[in-house]
Amino acid sequence: MDLSAITRPAPRVPLVATLARVGLGLALVGAGVSHLTVSREEFQAQVPSWFPVDEDVTVLASGAVEIVLGASLVVLTRWRVAVGLVAAAFFVVIFPGNVGQWLEHKDGFGLDTDAKRFGRLFFQPVLVAWALWSTGALRALRDARSRD
Repeated sequence: MDLSAITRPAPRVPLVATLARVGLGLALVGAGVSHLTVSREEFQAQVPSWFPVDEDVTVLASGAVEIVLGASLVVLTRWRVAVGLVAAAFFVVIFPGNVGQWLEHKDGFGLDTDAKRFGRLFFQPVLVAWALWSTGALRALRDARSRD
C-alpha cells in the first residue's frame, strides 16, 4: 500500500463530513477536559483491574491524548487523514477498557447494568468509523489500495 496516501494533502470531503470531523474533535476535547476535572472518578471505572498502570494516571494520560486528538481533528486539516487514522486507532486501543467495565460490572456514566455496559460496546465501532469517514481516511486508504 502507498503510505503517501496519509502524508499528502487530504482528499476533499463533503461539508457534512467536515462538520462531523469538527464535532468529533470538539467532543474529544470535551471528554478529555472532563477526564482531567469533573468526571475523573467516572473514567476510572473504565480502567480494567488488570491494566498495569494506576487508574488515575491512566485517566489523566488518556484525557490529555483526547484533548490533543480532538484539537488536531479540528485544526490540522492538511493532516486530517493521518489524524483520523490515529483517532481510529485510539478508539480501538481504549476498547478493552469498555469491555473491562462490562466484564467487571463497574458502574460509571449511568452504565449501571450489564445490559447498558454491553450495549455501549457497540458504540466503539461507530467512533472508529466516524473518525475514518469524517477525515477522508477511509477514502484515502481505499484509493491507496486500488493503486497497488
